[in-house]
Amino acid sequence: MDRTLRRKHTRAPARRTREDGFSRPLSAVVVAARLVALALFVSASFFGAACSVDERRSGIPTDAQAAIDQLTEHIAAGRDELIYREAADEWRQAVTPEQNAEILEGVRRLGKVESRTYQTGIERQYGTSAIDGHTLDLRYETTFQRASGMETFTLVKRDGRWLLARYSVNAGKQ
Repeated sequence: MDRTLRRKHTRAPARRTREDGFSRPLSAVVVAARLVALALFVSASFFGAACSVDERRSGIPTDAQAAIDQLTEHIAAGRDELIYREAADEWRQAVTPEQNAEILEGVRRLGKVESRTYQTGIERQYGTSAIDGHTLDLRYETTFQRASGMETFTLVKRDGRWLLARYSVNAGKQ
């Protein structure tokens, strides 16, 4: 007696198809794919929200950017005494009026600022750096008419205004 199990050849039940052309058993795969996509979307949304918070914190306050723009105009116009007078105490303690004029004349020799691209910024609060108070250390890649290089501004907020506390340009010829 042959006791081997033989598979009966039975015809698989016909699968009903939906309007989109998928058969019913594939709908579980579609549901799983949609759940995965939803999970990725939710994760990306949380990640994006976290990044936007950091971006806002590391962004340059508009009044600080306005102070830098005004300082740039004053340098270009040769208003060295005004810059010195309106600067923070830290700038006036670091340089004499003559040194201030020398530094700014050196910047004018580079030519007019053609472009300035924000590179990095660090915001500090009260006593965490050599300058006490609310400070911004901002670095820009700057292109002047006759040279390009890195420009660094340190601003300190005093009485609701951003004041120049440090400034340097490291530029090479174009």
